[in-house]
Amino acid sequence: MVVKVSKPEINVREKISELDKPSGTAGQAMLAAETPQEQFNLISAGRRNIIINGAMRVAQRGTSATGIGTAVNYNTVDRWRFADASNPPARFTQTQSTDAPDGFGFSHKFEVTTADTSVAADDMQYTDQFIEAQDLQVLKYGTSNAESFTLSFYVKCSVASTMGLRFSHEDGGGSYGVSYTINATNTWERKSVTIPGNTATAINNDNGRGLRIAFGLSAGSDRAGTDSTAWGNGNIFGAHTNTFVGTSGATWQITGVQLEVGKVATPFEHRSYGEELALCQRYYQVHTHNAASTGSYSSLNFFMYKNGTNVYQAVYKFSPHMRTGPTVTFSSSALHHKGGLRLDTGTFSAHNAKPHVVTLASTPTIDDTSTNPLVFFDGVGATITFDAEL
Repeated sequence: MVVKVSKPEINVREKISELDKPSGTAGQAMLAAETPQEQFNLISAGRRNIIINGAMRVAQRGTSATGIGTAVNYNTVDRWRFADASNPPARFTQTQSTDAPDGFGFSHKFEVTTADTSVAADDMQYTDQFIEAQDLQVLKYGTSNAESFTLSFYVKCSVASTMGLRFSHEDGGGSYGVSYTINATNTWERKSVTIPGNTATAINNDNGRGLRIAFGLSAGSDRAGTDSTAWGNGNIFGAHTNTFVGTSGATWQITGVQLEVGKVATPFEHRSYGEELALCQRYYQVHTHNAASTGSYSSLNFFMYKNGTNVYQAVYKFSPHMRTGPTVTFSSSALHHKGGLRLDTGTFSAHNAKPHVVTLASTPTIDDTSTNPLVFFDGVGATITFDAEL
């Protein structure tokens, strides 16, 4: 005998909401999630954070830089650039700081060394990160199903102020500016903002700039004043005020920066140092030697083969592959050796840079006739850098 039992369909969300037992913060977040994808993210299934080096752990270029204010550059922590417009007078010291909230080891810190108490209308200074366009297709921009995203971060500031955030669609979709408030000075606070999807303009599926996330340090009246309510309106840094930049000795620092699809800020997604470093090395790599070495010659060296008259070459392979063929910079001249004997000095150059490989060459002052010399960099601390930043 077969017995069939049927039950009416039920709405699980409604039944959970009817329970007398409180569902807690996590449960409330699950109930507030509007899509299965948001619920998927909340239970930590899969990769969530689109930001690279959000915990500020990787700093291949160095841990401190002074006199920062007008030169657009990557100075300390990887993937986080300093930028400005209109030559503003404020100056900062920028560091990878070990002052961080519980669960983090580092933060990205700015200290005002020269204050600007009257920011000009078109001035602005900020730190930003560009996100590669092909990594943003999940946002579905340019369609009616464009996704909202949420930015969350920890911030600590020595002065009470309202500070701006800039989100720029780098494929022609305009900007969205919002602000956040420092409620408690010298205290780590977690903030989050949600930005609506851009239904009008798609993000190209390529390895160029897709989205810029920028934290305002100073912003004049042409750059700040009103938060956006839609892509393209308001000011690019929202309702930013200049209390921070107008206070000499003031400090501002961030860590735990996370950008994720949906309207809910989930706990920060920690990654191993090795994984984070590899993600950063898609955009920047450095080959260096800082340890003690024999005599005055570093152990940063290559065996080069002779390729034509007075030209010596070696192939350098990138691991991981870089975003595009990088710009190569050498910090020193070359020293050619063979059989333990110094042969000549030379000049380094790079050729045919590709995402996976580059040819390094050295041209000595005279043709030393060696077939395969060992080529050193002149001096301990010498570097080659490979830059493929967005």
